[in-house]
Formats: sequence, C-alpha cells, structure tokens
Amino acid sequence: MDRDRKLIRKIKKKSDKDAANELISIYYKEIYAYVYKQTMDKELSMDLTQEIFINLLKSIYSYDEKKASFRTWLYKVATYRLVDYYRSKYYRYNSMTVSIDQFDIYDKEDIGITLENKADVEKIVSIVNRLDTSAQQIFRLKFFTDYTFLEISNVLGIPESTVKTRYYSMIKKIKRKFEEG
Repeated sequence: MDRDRKLIRKIKKKSDKDAANELISIYYKEIYAYVYKQTMDKELSMDLTQEIFINLLKSIYSYDEKKASFRTWLYKVATYRLVDYYRSKYYRYNSMTVSIDQFDIYDKEDIGITLENKADVEKIVSIVNRLDTSAQQIFRLKFFTDYTFLEISNVLGIPESTVKTRYYSMIKKIKRKFEEG
C-alpha cells in the first residue's frame, strides 16, 4: 500500500515514467489473469490489459486514496473496460465468426474437455454480457476476482446488501438462461 501511494504521488506530481512502469509491473500479471479468465484469448487479453493500464495512467489524477485502495480502483477501471469491450460492435461482430484455430490446447489435455469448458465459459459470458452494467460488474468482480460482497460494495459504492441481492438474483437468471439454451 505504501509503495503504491509513493508511486502514485510521483506519477501525479512529476509524471514519473519509472514510477508508472513500476506500478504497472506490480499489477500487470494480476490484471492480465483477471482479463484472461473472462476472454479465454491470450492476444485479446494482452490488448485489453494494455488498454486498461493506458486508461489508468490517463485517469490516475482522479484517483482518490480516501475513497478506495489503489487495487480496488484498478479493478474498477478494468471491469469498466471489460464491460465496454463486450458491448462493442467489434466484439459482437467477431463473436459471430469463431474459428477452431482460436482455441488454445495445452499439453495433453483432452481436446473435447477443453472445447467444452471454453464453450461453457463463453456461454456464461454471453449471458452476463446481456445484463445491465451494474450486474455485469458485480458478476465479474465476484466470479473472476473472488472479491467478497463487502469489497464489491466498496468498489461500486453501493450497499453490501444491494450487492448480495443483485448477485443472487443474477445467478438465478444466469442458471435459468444457461439451462434453456
């Protein structure tokens, strides 16, 4: 935390590139993993992660450490970017043309299991993408980062009870739609 504060101060006061690079290097793998779990695409995840850190550096002057920890704020920036991506025309167009070449098969995994798991994740993400922005944010923070309801409440600035209610309601919708189609 202290290290983050020092780096952020250097970035805000002096536009210190070394401090920016260090701050990015601290969180890059964590944010990349968060993005990858949702996209299941290495190249896309790298691109989105880069965009997230560009957005972060552009908006770091608006970061207020009194409102949230830097990590919490970073996940909020990342979640907004992911929601924007899944609402984009680019995503909708490309999701209609999925090629078998896009699937990553590692080691000696059974290709059927790998494709089935990827298809399930894509189906769930597709369902989530049709939900309102608030529901998407709650789902992504809970499912892909394992945040607690209190942490999600802090990130989104809404009461914990509201987060719980929306989460459980959303899970019911997702299960129902997943089973339907």
